[in-house]
Amino acid sequence: QVQLVESGGGLVQAGGSLLLSCTGSGRTFSSYAIGWFRQAPGKEREFVAAISWSGGSTSTANSMEGRFTISRDNAKNTAYLQMLRLKPDDTAIYYCAAHGDVRDGVVPDLAIIYNYWGQGTQVTVSS
Repeated sequence: QVQLVESGGGLVQAGGSLLLSCTGSGRTFSSYAIGWFRQAPGKEREFVAAISWSGGSTSTANSMEGRFTISRDNAKNTAYLQMLRLKPDDTAIYYCAAHGDVRDGVVPDLAIIYNYWGQGTQVTVSS
């Protein structure tokens, strides 16, 4: 089991950047693929990016490719989402989630696959 805590959200102007962190408890963080999802008011939860347990494989939603980058540091039990050139449409609550799988290449983009979720961090981009 792993508990996740997101941080790094906030208010930023369009064109700005933010670095979100997802810190996991326990010694098994490296046994999980990590995904980032977001949910805007009135919209469904949306896949953002995912990274395999080792960091060797990543996947990013097409609409965010080139602006968002996922990474992880297992020694720090932390995964990151670097967000650049933010737009007002990026405004949402951002969640990280964990899926227990130590096969490289496993980077799920479906929320239902993830077993554990953080509480979310608000990102607001002003125009």
